[in-house]
Amino acid sequence: LYYRSYLNKTVWLSGTLLLTILMATAFFGYVLPWGQISFWAATVITNLLTAVPYIGTTLTTWLWGGFSINDPTLTRFFALHFILPFAIISLSSIHIMLLHSEGSSNPLGTNSYIDKIPFHPYHS
Repeated sequence: LYYRSYLNKTVWLSGTLLLTILMATAFFGYVLPWGQISFWAATVITNLLTAVPYIGTTLTTWLWGGFSINDPTLTRFFALHFILPFAIISLSSIHIMLLHSEGSSNPLGTNSYIDKIPFHPYHS
């Protein structure tokens, strides 16, 4: 926000989505030891999803795998903790390509296109 990066909408949205997926992966990994702290963290954080209008309760019930946090919840969290890093890798490469094609925020306002070389000159 300080550098007005939100003006490049596609770069900003891909970065925000990347941050959200990273935080979700970290949360799913935090719950995996399945101790008291992990159980109550899963309870509190997943109950925050009920604040989403119209679909919050359904989303929470789907994420839990039932009407309370139990064994299916742990299985789903493990599966998501395993699968989401692959999405992070692909989204990171898309984000870097978008940054290279559109350019990052330029707080100084200088022209930096003078010495620009292609990101992948031998492959496309």
